[in-house]
Amino acid sequence: MPTLTHFDAHGQAHMVDVAAKAHTHRTAVATGRIEMLSATLALIESGTAKKGDVLGIARIAGIQAAKKTSDLVPLCHPLALTRVALDFALVPEPAAVVCTATVETVGPTGVEMEALCAVQIALLTIYDMCKAVDRGMVVQGVRVVEKHGGKSGSFVAQSAST
Repeated sequence: MPTLTHFDAHGQAHMVDVAAKAHTHRTAVATGRIEMLSATLALIESGTAKKGDVLGIARIAGIQAAKKTSDLVPLCHPLALTRVALDFALVPEPAAVVCTATVETVGPTGVEMEALCAVQIALLTIYDMCKAVDRGMVVQGVRVVEKHGGKSGSFVAQSAST
């Protein structure tokens, strides 16, 4: 059974030493959704939300979050990201916005946490921008759906639907 890597032999939390790991091309894809009222989705789609272009601002927020992951998650390594892309899909029933983040680097450790942070912050930005009209929005299903590169190879989730 695999062991948790963020604890030393004495059970103390530590940052994993990745110095000896090979620098390989690494990719992670994460996804999640925010469910909302149909009227809220219509505001986002029409671009008439009071605070502006909801998805455009959420995209920038997600990119920033990926770049700042090591500032937010204590044991994450700071990484030189080579690509961060966020895509949004508007789903009519139940009304939702699905966010998918793809993050890439060439380095000694993976980018799953960066992809997850990008999705979470993008979805929270949507909540923040739309909360005046819909406080009942629900963020859910945030998860890694793909990971490639490194010693452990590839992972593709059983069901990529969110």
